[in-house]
Amino acid sequence: MATQHPSSAPPAPAASRPYSKAPTGYGKQTVPAQGPADTAAFALLPERERYVAGYVDHLPDGAAMDIKSLAKDLPLYGQMAIGTALRALAVAGHLRRVRCRVEGAGQCRWVTLTYWSRTAHDNEWWSATLAGEAATAPEQASAPSAEPAAVPRQRTAPTPPAPREEPGVGAPSAVSAPSPAYLALAGLGRREPRLALSAADCSALEPLAAAWFARGVSADYLTSALTAGLPERIGSPIGLVRRRLTDKMPPHLLTAPAPTQGPPGAPARSVLVECTDCGRPGPAEALPDGLCRPCATAHQPAESSEAEAPVEIERDVPALVASLRNLMRTP
Repeated sequence: MATQHPSSAPPAPAASRPYSKAPTGYGKQTVPAQGPADTAAFALLPERERYVAGYVDHLPDGAAMDIKSLAKDLPLYGQMAIGTALRALAVAGHLRRVRCRVEGAGQCRWVTLTYWSRTAHDNEWWSATLAGEAATAPEQASAPSAEPAAVPRQRTAPTPPAPREEPGVGAPSAVSAPSPAYLALAGLGRREPRLALSAADCSALEPLAAAWFARGVSADYLTSALTAGLPERIGSPIGLVRRRLTDKMPPHLLTAPAPTQGPPGAPARSVLVECTDCGRPGPAEALPDGLCRPCATAHQPAESSEAEAPVEIERDVPALVASLRNLMRTP
């Protein structure tokens, strides 16, 4: 009898050319505790997931591994298939998407990274590892600070006194500056033309965006959350932005003392795990397998009808047959 061998996944293309780094997020970050780089690392995964995992494993740290970038480099699968494969790899314990808030030198910004592990790990291991990552800033999150060059002093002429104006005559009306929430909404159209909002739209959505800023997020974080994973066609930009502002509202972050790890003066960081499917952020404990509760419930396999069917009561077959024979007898 001929022995049947299971079909293997097509070999993933190796990283033979330089890959562009992700400037604002989704850059690959390899975690410690890696197994050997052999073909058996992803042997238990399905064919598509083995193909994507083998390709991602060859990427250097800092390379872009978002859905669109992977779909361009992997011609066998489209964006939907790549997104499903990344979600399956997160559930299998190979990756976690994390948003890091970096504070230092009077600045605060969010950086999105994808932590990758060739060896699959459980949720407890990922929670402990990401808690340790919060103490040290990655290379992508820190920007080199350049000291300003010395500028020679220049003599300036004294400013002549301004002429007095009569009250109520020619006095400009005081105009309040727009809030950070309004400016972030107004700048969405420059980042993503499909989300261009009018002045009235920005004013209507300003309270929702202000609630995000009240929870400690920055303008970059808000913009990334609103522009990530957009559909191909957007019929109502204000409706989509309102829905995302409501559904992706981040949790309140409690003020905690600065971590003792790391040298004094190091930038403080807070880490939020990002749902691999919808991008909703949250603590690691609230997103087991890298998925939020709604996405985990939506992708949960439906229960079989056999399990839902009530168990039939066992009958005494000989007694039932005897009673039927008695009824069929002629009087």
